[in-house]
Amino acid sequence: MQGRVVVVGAGAAGIIAAWNASREGAQVTLLEKTDRLGTKILISGGGKCNITHDGPIEDVLKAFRKNEALFIRPACYRFRNYEVVDMLTSRGLEVYTRPDGRVFPVHQTAKDVVAILESYLQDECVDVRMNTPVRRIRVTDGKVAGVETDLAFLPSEHVVLATGGSSYPKSGTTGDGWPWARAAGHTIVPVRPALAPMELVVDGAPLKAGVALRDTVLKARLAPPDSHGPGREIARWRGDLLFTHRGVSGPTVLGISRDVAEQERLGTVTLEVDLLPDETFETVSARVRSWCEANPKKGLARFPEGLVPASLEDDLLAAAGLTEDVRAAQAAKRAVNRLVETLKGWPLGKVREVVLAKGEVVAGGVSLDEVDPQTMRSLRCPGLYLCGEVLDIAGPVGGYNLQAAFATGFVAGETAARDAQGR
Repeated sequence: MQGRVVVVGAGAAGIIAAWNASREGAQVTLLEKTDRLGTKILISGGGKCNITHDGPIEDVLKAFRKNEALFIRPACYRFRNYEVVDMLTSRGLEVYTRPDGRVFPVHQTAKDVVAILESYLQDECVDVRMNTPVRRIRVTDGKVAGVETDLAFLPSEHVVLATGGSSYPKSGTTGDGWPWARAAGHTIVPVRPALAPMELVVDGAPLKAGVALRDTVLKARLAPPDSHGPGREIARWRGDLLFTHRGVSGPTVLGISRDVAEQERLGTVTLEVDLLPDETFETVSARVRSWCEANPKKGLARFPEGLVPASLEDDLLAAAGLTEDVRAAQAAKRAVNRLVETLKGWPLGKVREVVLAKGEVVAGGVSLDEVDPQTMRSLRCPGLYLCGEVLDIAGPVGGYNLQAAFATGFVAGETAARDAQGR
């Protein structure tokens, strides 16, 4: 149908693509297989909705791997982070920026963010069809011909693929778009977790699920097979860490999960946490000795009080090999060093699995070499446009991935609409 654009997937990229395509004058149909819009937006930032990342676009791009940054750069300049924020704040959302650059709503929730985005679709009269699973994108004579759903065939020579990846499949992102892109001639880069929790093999007492450590540095180390040492550091991230029933989660874990997932096949990956990241080993050691001199009758095991939640103190002391009967006045240098080593590198366990099904983002997807970064047009199949997580893009935790989705969706929708109208 002349002038018609079909957008498949109503996540962050798909919503913006549909809105912008309609704004450009196209007749737009937005298809979503679940019963709600923006499910991944609803879970971003732990449900608080980390809308985007603040700061100059060049600084935002530095957070991505070089090839990914080069690809999304034109789109991020076409639809900048402050423009995303302006869209939302102009309709009543109040936002604030954390010191680390992450942008969140002040009082409202992720549901309010999605409701505002839905209002933009309504204003542009986008035909939104929920509970409409797509079966395939029909390609005829090497070009897009339309979209087949369970109910009907929608003819269109301009289809935007915004189906997301395969992380957190309960949200509806089950990797549907990759087989369709492959059938249209695209290469799919192998998929692996990028922002995901981890399950651990833990020695000793089980983890204290629900307990958090604030402002720590989490480090991952890789030890090759048959190695007896701690291994080399492969990733680190500063922020909060949350213990779960089977492992760990939180910003620090999400921040290193992609590196761990990519390298765990090379050996054993272990995690350790620096509880005092602003202090050196030497300053912590001096601090412990000074405390011992000031508190000679107390047990050395009392020193960590207040540094970790009370429920974790016994676990920390066990890792340091300390017992209650070691008095500060009699504490040997070896005992002090063990305590300091644990405070600066508390071993949490071996990584059993980086859990893709509970992650927020995956790496892998449609190869970036096969998509025009200026337009989001497929270089393999005329009439196909790709945006968001269906592409091989995965930024770190902090609002980067939503920004990439919004920006690439904006460009894909604009290009599709102009092509559909012969402009």
